[in-house]
Amino acid sequence: MDNINLQKLTCKDKAIFDEFYGSRYCESAQYTFTNLYMWRDMLNLHWAAEDGVLYVITHWKGKTAAWQPVGAQNKLQDAISNIIRYFEEQNQEIFFVGLEKSFADELARYPDAKFNISADRNNFDYVYLAQDLINLSGRKFHGKKNHLNAFKKEYPDAKYLPITEEIIPQCREQLNIWYETHKRANPDDEFIFYERAAIHEIFDHFDAFKLKGGAILIDNKVVAFTFGEKLNSDTAVIHVEKADPNIRGIYVAINQSFVENEWADMIYINREEDMGIDGLRKAKNSYRPIKMIEKFNATLAK
Repeated sequence: MDNINLQKLTCKDKAIFDEFYGSRYCESAQYTFTNLYMWRDMLNLHWAAEDGVLYVITHWKGKTAAWQPVGAQNKLQDAISNIIRYFEEQNQEIFFVGLEKSFADELARYPDAKFNISADRNNFDYVYLAQDLINLSGRKFHGKKNHLNAFKKEYPDAKYLPITEEIIPQCREQLNIWYETHKRANPDDEFIFYERAAIHEIFDHFDAFKLKGGAILIDNKVVAFTFGEKLNSDTAVIHVEKADPNIRGIYVAINQSFVENEWADMIYINREEDMGIDGLRKAKNSYRPIKMIEKFNATLAK
């Protein structure tokens, strides 16, 4: 990828990424500026835009990886050549991660090299019908509806509010409580350390990121919060959802309230991946996804 100036990601780069990602129907939650910005430090993420193509390279745990380039269809084969050249110049094994099916197919058509392409199940996105998450109707959501009703019965004065500058300090407090609880249970989990720092950074620039957020308050205290954004013309993506796990039904309540109040005009809700965590996979499946967004990794065939 010679003559392309890789650089670190900053807030001021949002408009460039929004233009590239907004020019196509993207189903993967990975391809949003918010996700890239949140994980830029953990992944040592760098990017470049050259000749109408957006490149993203990450370096994590000693492994260099390329995300799929984004640009016009007629530029993608040349972009693959540029990425291969970059890896060769760095004396690194060629490795693509988090690929959408359409780009995995593009790699399969590449004439000058063969790739081993494999599905990455742990990073498939879970997608739900917005109306299912709002209404929780039918037998398949009976358990969720029971939890929601129990929450409403026990906390009849609980209220939902959109996230504004006025309640962000309380959201930060709830985040820190969540973090301390999880750190005690999982002291070696570096992911939650990066996640907490990333969420605080998003709160630092909440308006600039043009996100929608929601919180549930009990006795005027934030006990749950969430935020997300529009992913494409018919889908919203939920980036973060945190709540006090000691309150029965609170996760169902914040999920249902957020979609009902902010995303009722969307057809689909993307709640991202489970990262191969058993408990998270069980929780995401319990909301009955209508579809999964497949992602793929690829290496050069030897």
